[in-house]
Amino acid sequence: MRLKLLALWVLWAIPANAADPALLDQLDALYAKRSDAESVKALDKEVSEALKAAPDDFDLAWRKARILQWQADGATEKKLKMVLGKQTWEAGDKAAKLQPARVEGYYFAACGIGSYSQAVGIMKALGDGLEGKFNERLDTALKLDATYEYGGPWLVKGRYFYELPWPKRDLGKSAEYYQKAIAKFPQSLRAHYYLAETLLKDGKAKDASAAIEKVKQGSTAYNPAEGQRVQQWAKKVDADIQEELK
Repeated sequence: MRLKLLALWVLWAIPANAADPALLDQLDALYAKRSDAESVKALDKEVSEALKAAPDDFDLAWRKARILQWQADGATEKKLKMVLGKQTWEAGDKAAKLQPARVEGYYFAACGIGSYSQAVGIMKALGDGLEGKFNERLDTALKLDATYEYGGPWLVKGRYFYELPWPKRDLGKSAEYYQKAIAKFPQSLRAHYYLAETLLKDGKAKDASAAIEKVKQGSTAYNPAEGQRVQQWAKKVDADIQEELK
């Protein structure tokens, strides 16, 4: 009798139409190849179709937010970045509601608000009251797991202090958050890249040069698509640093 009750409890605890673990592995494999546009398209299609069958599956919801944020992060056209940022925000919020004790939803929702704010302009975002929404989600992510995504919550918080307009901007705090990520994940090229930008803006071109050198010389093996993207971005920042050092 006890075994029957246990079996019924296990069946009840597993969400109906939950995503197949093999499908999740397939989605993660596509995400690892996200530097390829065709892989991004395939991942978008697969995760969207899977969500139609299992709309309340947490593992699908946050993976949807993750690939949207990757696209928003790389978007250079403002309107596209705004749309992708809003979609990331919404997908992240959905994941957070499905699993409030997990970091993924809050983290990607905060990233989405950040991307959206960059697209519409930081001053407009502040005027629209997005700062509170952003920090509410990000601070929750920091409490749940600041080390998620190679210290992603630390990096986003550091970027927040970097992008704020004067007098709210705090480059010292910005650098402190990047250093936390670097101490835990020295391989993170994004952490060194963000640090270089902050140091340059803070008038510390020599220190910025040392930070950007770590990006240029660093290995991308820890996360190839991420590392390659950051190294591409680093070229302009390196040029700006060298100009400042003249």
